[in-house]
Amino acid sequence: MDRAVVVVAAGSGTRLGIGTAKAFVPVAGALMLARALEPLFALPSPTLVVVVAPASHLDECRQVVVSAAGAAVAYTAVVPGGADRHGSVEAGLAVLPDSVTTVLVHDAARCLTPAAQFSRVFDAVATGDGAGFVPALPVTDTVKRVDGDVVVETVDRAALVGVQTPQGFPLAPLRRAYAVSSQSETDDAGVFQAVGGTVRFVPGDADAFKITTPWDLGRAESIVRARTEAAGGAGAGVQAANAVVAVRLGLGVDVHAFDDASPCRVGLLDFPGEPGLSGHSDGDAVAHAVCDALLSAGGLGDIGGRFGTADPQYAGATGDVFVRGAVALLADAGLVPVSVTVQVIGNRPRIGRRRDEMQDALSAVVGAPVAVSGTTTDGLGFTGRGEGLAAIATALVRPS
Repeated sequence: MDRAVVVVAAGSGTRLGIGTAKAFVPVAGALMLARALEPLFALPSPTLVVVVAPASHLDECRQVVVSAAGAAVAYTAVVPGGADRHGSVEAGLAVLPDSVTTVLVHDAARCLTPAAQFSRVFDAVATGDGAGFVPALPVTDTVKRVDGDVVVETVDRAALVGVQTPQGFPLAPLRRAYAVSSQSETDDAGVFQAVGGTVRFVPGDADAFKITTPWDLGRAESIVRARTEAAGGAGAGVQAANAVVAVRLGLGVDVHAFDDASPCRVGLLDFPGEPGLSGHSDGDAVAHAVCDALLSAGGLGDIGGRFGTADPQYAGATGDVFVRGAVALLADAGLVPVSVTVQVIGNRPRIGRRRDEMQDALSAVVGAPVAVSGTTTDGLGFTGRGEGLAAIATALVRPS
C-alpha cells in the first residue's frame, strides 16, 4: 500500500450551530462523514483511508466507516483527533505505515468532493518531483485590500485562487514539516511551504466547497437533491415505485412515570429543574420510542428484547445508547434509517423552545432527519394529570 488519504473529521462545527460534531451532521439523509468517504472507495487503486474523529464519537465513526467501506474495510483505520486541526492531522499521519509514499489530507466538511478530484491530486503528486499539490479554483469576485473600513485598492485577482482539499504530498517531507511547524499555518500546504516545500495547484471543483454555516449545509442538500433527480432519468417512475416497496415503516411507543429524585432527560437533552423519569436506564421516553420504531421497521423486535432490564450494562444508560444500538442492528440487517418522527405527549417539560436542538441531537445519532412535535392531553389521562410522559415514534428504513 503506497498511498493514503487522511480524512479530518474531528471539528466541533461551532459555526454550523447544530450542537454536535460537524462530520456527524446529516446532509440530505446521510451523515456528512459518510458522504465524504463515499468517493474514496470508488478510486481505481487501493488506498488506505484513515479517519480522524472526535474522541467522543469513535464508536459511531467506526460504524460509518464500516458501512462506507463495505468489503474494503481492511483498508481503513479510525484514530482520535487532537486539540486542533494541526494535532488531528499529525494523529492521522502518525498511523500510516512506512510503505505509504503519497498522502492526501482531506476535510470531511468538503463532503461533496468528487472522486475525480482525489485522482487528480494523487496523479499530480506522483509526477511532481517532490512538490505538494492543492486543488484550486480561480477567484471570480473583485477583491479589494482594506485598511479598517477603508478600501485601499483593487487586488489583481488573476494571480489569486481559492484553495480546496484534498491536498497531496509526499509523506515523509509532510511528516517532517508537521513536526517542526509553528501551528500558525492555515492549511497543510502552508505547513509544507513553511519548511521550504514547493506547492503547485491542479483544477478544483465547485462542489468541493466547505460546509461551515447553515447556508452551506442547505446548499449541499440542494446539490444532493439535484444529483438524485438527474440520476433518475427516464426510469425515475419505476425506480420511485421500487423505492416505495423497499421502504419499511416502524412504530414505537414508550411511557415513563415522573420521579422527582431523577434528573430529567428527554430526547437526549437535559432539562434542569424538571422532574425526571423513572426507569432502569435514564427513562428517556423519546429516545426509547425512537429505538423501538427503528427496531420495528427492521423487524428486529423491541427495546425490551434487545436491551432488557436484566442486562446490568444498561442500568442508568442514556437514551443515545439504545438508539445507536438500534441503528447498528439495522446496519447488520442491511438497512439504514431514512427518517423518524416522534410525538411527545405530556404537560412537561415544555419542548417548544428546544425543539430544534432536540431534532439535531436525535438526527445526529440516527443518521437521518428526525422531526419532533409535542402535545398535551387537555388534562385527561395520566399525562394530563402530570403523572408521566409518553412518546410515539414512527421510522422509515430502507435497504443500504
